[in-house]
Amino acid sequence: MVTERFARSAADPFGAIADPTRRAILDLLRAEEYSAGALAAQFPISRPAISRHVRILRAAGLIRERRDAQCRYYSLDSARLADVDSWLAPYRLFWASRLQQLRTVVENQSSGPSARRGRSRS
Repeated sequence: MVTERFARSAADPFGAIADPTRRAILDLLRAEEYSAGALAAQFPISRPAISRHVRILRAAGLIRERRDAQCRYYSLDSARLADVDSWLAPYRLFWASRLQQLRTVVENQSSGPSARRGRSRS
């Protein structure tokens, strides 16, 4: 049961990006491909721990692995992030609307009669 739950959550991009270390790995891979050793060297945790994080990211389809002889290289596979982006889209609209409402309130307060009186005193 635990293994089955892990398999389901590991394939979920939301679960994969929930961990700050995994988000940091994705940030690194966004810029360039890393070998397994070079990737692990970027973090103050053990190589086996990084390997587990990489395994979860691979299972979620967020990173690709390329093998060259005995070396493994990892790169970002952003296609699955589209699921996350689609889910976030309504929230972006929500916050854009809320920020516009805040801007309107602030502008109305700064151009009202009490704001003009306050400016003339200084």
